Amino acid sequence: MQTKPNILISRTDSIGDVVLTLPMAGWLKKQNPDCRVLFLGRSYTKDVIALSEHVDAFINYDELEKQDRAAQINFLLERQIDFFVHVFPNKTIAKLAKAAKIKFRIGTTNRIYHWFTCNKLIPLSRKNSNLHEAQLNIQLLSFLNANTNVPLQDIHQYYGFSNLPSLTFDLLKILDPNKKKIILHPKSKGSAKEWGLDNFGQLIDLLPAEKFQIFISGTKQDADQMQDFLVKHQKAMNITGKLSLAEFIVFIAECDILVAASTGPLHIAAALQKQSIGLYTSKRPMHPGRWAPLGLKAQPLVFDADCEKCQKGEDCNCIQNISPQKVIELIA
Repeated sequence: MQTKPNILISRTDSIGDVVLTLPMAGWLKKQNPDCRVLFLGRSYTKDVIALSEHVDAFINYDELEKQDRAAQINFLLERQIDFFVHVFPNKTIAKLAKAAKIKFRIGTTNRIYHWFTCNKLIPLSRKNSNLHEAQLNIQLLSFLNANTNVPLQDIHQYYGFSNLPSLTFDLLKILDPNKKKIILHPKSKGSAKEWGLDNFGQLIDLLPAEKFQIFISGTKQDADQMQDFLVKHQKAMNITGKLSLAEFIVFIAECDILVAASTGPLHIAAALQKQSIGLYTSKRPMHPGRWAPLGLKAQPLVFDADCEKCQKGEDCNCIQNISPQKVIELIA
């Protein structure tokens, strides 16, 4: 690697995926502290990317794609990018990087269009790998001739989530300093198998009010889908749809525990070193071996790691058989 390269990481999908990509920036800074890391992402992930002290600049693809091709090429040329790493494959972005004549364009061999748009091809198959998503992402940096076989237990060291937004919103005033603060995030917007509202309801009932302050989080859309649940369980405070992503990140940082399926908030909590209890199916590729939260206090749960239906790749709701008491045992 040259002395002070500009390296762009391109990941334009969802929050959880972006969280598990950000350790790449920390790993790059460890290899070469003088490198400059740029991150190409979407508007809705900007506040997550901003958390990492290892990212020097954010490029908003939602804004970039509105420009004509000549303006897009000129924009990339002005950033003097040396390495363009396609973590989330996107044919349009791959063609753009080539058109901008980025010196090194890195992609996997599994995308046919990478053979025509990239000049550094990494033989990497996510579908058939036993590695975690974060480990697979770092494998894409093997073109740097450095050891990319990072042990899973070390990944959390590379998040660098030190750039927390300021504590400026009123919701923080209701936090009880004498109780453990637990966030329950029941919905996943279809990104993961869900534990189910009945299980979350039982968990709320099992949590002693004198010891825990309970919050239910989610989007405005989640709130609309959980109206009856929210009315039934008023022991928990409803914060669904009430916070921006930046505010929610601060709120997670001020709480102690988050319980969720494999979602963005779970991975944010883990990266912030909060107790993060993830509820998972054992079906590939959704199982915790691929998508577990990574942090010193992260704890994935499955009902049966050898579930027969999951092993066959069949649709299975065994995640809903995880007992709320199992979650209580981890929290206590």
